[in-house]
Amino acid sequence: MDPGNNTGISEFQLLGFSEKPELQPLIFGLFLSMYLITVFGNLLIILAVSSDSHLHTPMYFFLANLSFVDICFTSTTVPKMLWNIQTQSKVITYAGCITQMYFFILFTGLDMFLLTVMAYDRFVAICHPLHYTVIMNAWLCGLLVLVCWILSVFHSLLHTSMVLWLSFCTEVEIPHFFCELNQMIQLACSDTFLNNMVMYFAAMLLAVGPFIGILYSYSKIVSSICGISSAQGKYKAFSTCTSHLSVVSLFYCTSLGVYLSSAATKSSHSNTVASVMYTVVTPMLNPFIYSLRNKDIKEALVVLGSLVPRRG
Repeated sequence: MDPGNNTGISEFQLLGFSEKPELQPLIFGLFLSMYLITVFGNLLIILAVSSDSHLHTPMYFFLANLSFVDICFTSTTVPKMLWNIQTQSKVITYAGCITQMYFFILFTGLDMFLLTVMAYDRFVAICHPLHYTVIMNAWLCGLLVLVCWILSVFHSLLHTSMVLWLSFCTEVEIPHFFCELNQMIQLACSDTFLNNMVMYFAAMLLAVGPFIGILYSYSKIVSSICGISSAQGKYKAFSTCTSHLSVVSLFYCTSLGVYLSSAATKSSHSNTVASVMYTVVTPMLNPFIYSLRNKDIKEALVVLGSLVPRRG
């Protein structure tokens, strides 16, 4: 492929998972099912939290925000992939690709930051229970979410604006089902040294940083729980963290799996399949984790279900 100016590029080709036509209906059905489950499940969490006054607490406020972000996160990539399969087209416009990449980076960052804020909330609730309502007031909760959005927006704008300066070849095929930052940088014909440096530095800062914050919060939580004399008290304190801990483990383990997979193999197909875990599967499982392991959410969902009018 001959190098060309980036202004001459009008569209990209998303290669997706498979070139075999007989597999396309199966892939379409599988991802449509997972997408609908993700949207419906996270929407139920949001409705349950907003409709039940008992859930108007910082922990569930952050959970509702996480559910909203998960819906947006999945909606950034899956609908376009489903549309391409349905129309038997692999095309995504240059503007569409840049927009998709921007929102994907935005909601990925929001996921990480919100999980960190939720860990801090559990730290305050368990380590400083008498001051919890004073510390985690409505103003601070709103401010924490706002800071998460601001950091994510600027992080995404940084990467997107740097990609806009790159020149691409005249015919560009992306070996993925969405416009992923690393793939975009690899396909560029111009010098990408600065892009790679910024990408790796930001990954270390914005992925490892929140993870260290989560580890620190849980080290204090474990230390505080160990100081509780009764076994029942220990169980009650730890049970408030299990759902969040499960979601954090799922998110970071799948993300690490994708990174290790891409480092171990040069196969773009393997990387694409591995990335499904954190882009689609994790947002789909989050509502199940919180609803199955959380008594308050289960009760709110039962009440919400009783409000639905029944025929007959």
